[in-house]
Amino acid sequence: MTKVVFYRSGGYFYGFEESGHAGYGESGEDILCSALSAMTMLIVNSIEISYASDVEYDVNDGATKIVVRSKAALPDFESDGLKQYAVSGLFQAYFYQLNDFLEEYSDYLQVDVVDRAYE
Repeated sequence: MTKVVFYRSGGYFYGFEESGHAGYGESGEDILCSALSAMTMLIVNSIEISYASDVEYDVNDGATKIVVRSKAALPDFESDGLKQYAVSGLFQAYFYQLNDFLEEYSDYLQVDVVDRAYE
C-alpha cells in the first residue's frame, strides 16, 4: 500500500510524503505507482519551471519514500500572492485527485493530511 500524507499550514497545502509500494500490479507494470510517480514529477517540474520557485524533494528508493515541499506555497515565505496560490493549488489538486483514486484503489492507497508548520 502507498500512503500519502499531505502537509498543510494555515489552510495552505505546501507538500506531501509518499511511502510504500501500491502493490496493485507487478513491479514495473503497476499503473497506480506509475500514475503517482507521474503526478509527483508534474508537481515538482511545475513548481520549479512554470512558477520559478524552489521545491525541496527527496527520493529514497531504498526506503520507498518521496518527500516534496515548497515554501512558495505559504504566504509567510512567498510575497507574490498569485504564485503562492498557484503552488499551494498544485498540492491541493493532487490531494483531491488522490481522494478520487480512493474510490477504485482504496485497498492500495491511503491519503491523509496533517496540519503543521513548515519545518
